[in-house]
Amino acid sequence: MAGDHDTITDARKAQLVRLLDHDCGACHGLEREGGLGPPLLPEDLRQRSREALVATILNGRPDTAMPPWRPFLTRAEARWLVDYLRAGRSDLSQMTQR
Repeated sequence: MAGDHDTITDARKAQLVRLLDHDCGACHGLEREGGLGPPLLPEDLRQRSREALVATILNGRPDTAMPPWRPFLTRAEARWLVDYLRAGRSDLSQMTQR
């Protein structure tokens, strides 16, 4: 939903992609194919609703290595990350156009 993304600057989107690549990639794999955490590929994420994925990002998953990212991300930023992952984006420029 583009409306959610309107308040996120291109600079912040670039920061979010770096966070995804470095912090999330440490557990979910640098290619997002899984590791300690499950894969974050579009075909894997289609099984869960957008809001369920946002809740996982913001609240973490108890008794797992998935921490809550709420102290560092807004709900709109978590939604942007979910949309970015579901779209299979590897090029930030494609998402900054939205």
